[in-house]
Amino acid sequence: MNEKRKVLIVDDQERNIKLLALICRNLGHEVLEARTGRQALTVAGERRPDVILMDVMMPEMDGLEATRQLKDDPATAYIPVIMVTALDSREDRLLGIKAGADDFLTKPVDTEELVLRLNNNLRTKEFHDFLENHAQILRQQVAERTLQLRQGYIDTIHRLVLASEFKDEDTGAHIKRISYYTKELALTLGMPNDFADTIFYASPMHDIGKVAIPDRVLMKRGPLDAEEWQIMRTHTEIGAQILEGSESPFLAMAVDIARSHHERWDGGGYPQSLAGEAIPLTARIMNVCDQYDALRSRRPYKPPFDHQRVLEIILKGDGRTLPGHFDPQVREAFSRTAGQFAEIYAAHQDEGAGQPATKETPQ
Repeated sequence: MNEKRKVLIVDDQERNIKLLALICRNLGHEVLEARTGRQALTVAGERRPDVILMDVMMPEMDGLEATRQLKDDPATAYIPVIMVTALDSREDRLLGIKAGADDFLTKPVDTEELVLRLNNNLRTKEFHDFLENHAQILRQQVAERTLQLRQGYIDTIHRLVLASEFKDEDTGAHIKRISYYTKELALTLGMPNDFADTIFYASPMHDIGKVAIPDRVLMKRGPLDAEEWQIMRTHTEIGAQILEGSESPFLAMAVDIARSHHERWDGGGYPQSLAGEAIPLTARIMNVCDQYDALRSRRPYKPPFDHQRVLEIILKGDGRTLPGHFDPQVREAFSRTAGQFAEIYAAHQDEGAGQPATKETPQ
């Protein structure tokens, strides 16, 4: 032991404290003192001694109760307590053990026995400290490794999303905005932070299946015909198939989002015509966010609309988009956080984005 070990002496008799303190200082230990059990709790909590010499018979709070409270507190439970008492009956020792005492010394204290018991308990404390430090190092290493894995997952997500950007260059900022929309809406719905963080990283992969859609369909400037529309719809299942099978929580959530973000609350969506709560919540959140951004953004087949016009379309409908397409609770949460949606869109603009149109054009 290279540094001084701290010994807390607890006794209401000054002469007892002086005697024990002299022995401990001669052994090279730092001495802390307390005159009552209550004071011992305070000193132990603030100074974290390495061992406590605890008298039993004290006013206000005796040594048994003080020991019991020390052992009940996780911050001091590991500190060895040596009961120093004139009581040496079997019943007294059982009471001390029940309170949590680690060792006993009988008054009058034998110096040689005190030295041996101090050394034994200090070695126990030192071993505990070693294990705790080792455990802390392991926890730190696990945290660092977990962070590395998390960053690896996120990096994979970004690279997958980059692949979709190459196929759909007009919506490069769309995937960035989607992350912020979905997280904002999830938090507004009262979802836990872990859920909100996961959907932040999972939602940009909603259209990853478009990497398999032919350019003649994906990049067509104008309405799709019936055959092209059927081809376009396949991006949901293709995206889910690309993402399936991973243990990553981001990719696992992204599977539901990719497959079901075009489903509608009233059952009129695709690819499975799911309705109501049969649609995963993540997809219901994504549905509103994707619709908002699509209406706000320039597309080969339409100009952008301003925020107020899009708000009216989603909340009141326009004949093609209807309120019944969206989960009522998600739609209501969207109405409460719509201002944040507008701020997100303004902060993450597509390059060369034009001024929004205020009149609806063919979608």
